[in-house]
Amino acid sequence: MTRVVVVGGGPGGYEAALVARRLGARVTVVERSGLGGAAVLTDVVPSKTLIATAEWMTIADRAPELGIRLDGLADGDEADAGRTPAAAVLRHRIDVPAVNARVKALAAAQSADIRGRLDREGVDVITGTGRLVDAEHVAVTEADGREHVLDADVVLCATGATPRVLPDALPDGERILTWTQMYNLTELPQRLVVVGSGVTGAEFAGAYTSLGADVVLVSSRDRVLPGEDADAAELIEGVFRQRGMTVMSRSRASSARRTADGVVVTLEDGRTVEGSHVLFAVGSVPTTRDLGLENAGVRLTASGHIEVDKVSRTNVRGVYAAGDCTGVLPLASVAATQGRIAMSHALGDAVRPLSLRSISANIFTAPEIATVGLSETRLQEMGTHYRTSTLPLARNPRAKMLGVRDGFVKVFAHAGTGTVLGAVVVGPRASESIFPLTLAVTHRLTTDQVAEASTVYPSMSGTIGEVARMLHQRSED
Repeated sequence: MTRVVVVGGGPGGYEAALVARRLGARVTVVERSGLGGAAVLTDVVPSKTLIATAEWMTIADRAPELGIRLDGLADGDEADAGRTPAAAVLRHRIDVPAVNARVKALAAAQSADIRGRLDREGVDVITGTGRLVDAEHVAVTEADGREHVLDADVVLCATGATPRVLPDALPDGERILTWTQMYNLTELPQRLVVVGSGVTGAEFAGAYTSLGADVVLVSSRDRVLPGEDADAAELIEGVFRQRGMTVMSRSRASSARRTADGVVVTLEDGRTVEGSHVLFAVGSVPTTRDLGLENAGVRLTASGHIEVDKVSRTNVRGVYAAGDCTGVLPLASVAATQGRIAMSHALGDAVRPLSLRSISANIFTAPEIATVGLSETRLQEMGTHYRTSTLPLARNPRAKMLGVRDGFVKVFAHAGTGTVLGAVVVGPRASESIFPLTLAVTHRLTTDQVAEASTVYPSMSGTIGEVARMLHQRSED
């Protein structure tokens, strides 16, 4: 029986373990923090749970225009209800300890579900820290201090990444925070300074604005979400500002220090920003130090990530890696795919190398931004001849019924064949709406084939069909 040792119990690790077990291997997972890893315990599941709570406040913001009166308005305030964000009106109703208790409980429940699944499948789980002795042995230090060495025919490293911190803004867990520490807050920040306007920064800034906090978003770039579709990023920044968020563009933070009752963030140009709390969302670093990779001769990139190919192999035979520690694409879905591919390859099953072309991604702002396939920037860089069509959701009848004003559907198609090359969906539940376009990109469907599929009327997905019809080209005899 092939012996597989997985170091790290996040999506890349536990998904790999399940595949390896089904293929007949003896599998041991070594995880020090809890199954599900950061994705379940401190990152994806907690943050999206918090955002789901904030979403209710965003929905409530639309209540007055739908004819719904909000409880808690003082006499004479009804006239201002349409202009006052519901989050501000109902701010006193946000029970931060209760919100965070629910966030942690759901994360713990998800971790327990994963543990139960691994137990049922016959996967051995060790709570502790793993370190490679060489390519065929993993030294384990268990939580109680016991040490032993596991023999391995195959090793998978899936140790993830940790928040990057600035040397002059070390987190204290109280006022100066990383995103893993946001769930320990006991009250809503009066003024939250968010440093970093990438995906994590934008999601937390948007969520806390909806919850009623005064938010300042410090962005070192010209706009928020600099790596995303320009039209989508512009729309989100406009929504942020409309909801009362202060967005400081072209402003780079250099340090942060505590004051008697808050924090002061100093920018590189000497300006300062005061707040009650500061969240640093300035990227992450791979968890590859002290993993013993040098003992096995595993090659790292200049950024410290484990170098892998499209089937998750490292340069050392029998050693694989998956997830954020590889730097391929920081998505839980990609980590899980890498882990599954690694075990299929290592154990001789049929395998298809990783392709990022059909990977869909989502940013959980309000509205959400979902993407799949090639971006417009990438298409232009490649010199691809493409056609594009965009429709705003405001024209969609279902969106009108729901009071949705912000959002759009954009599709990129090959100019000659009409094949769907990529797409952007901005709107409520964009993470769900992107799926038909993901199918189109994955299976190389044409816009005509997408347009031929029936959509429900009225529905948000009807806009996808309409955009596809707009890209139809009459055939010429």
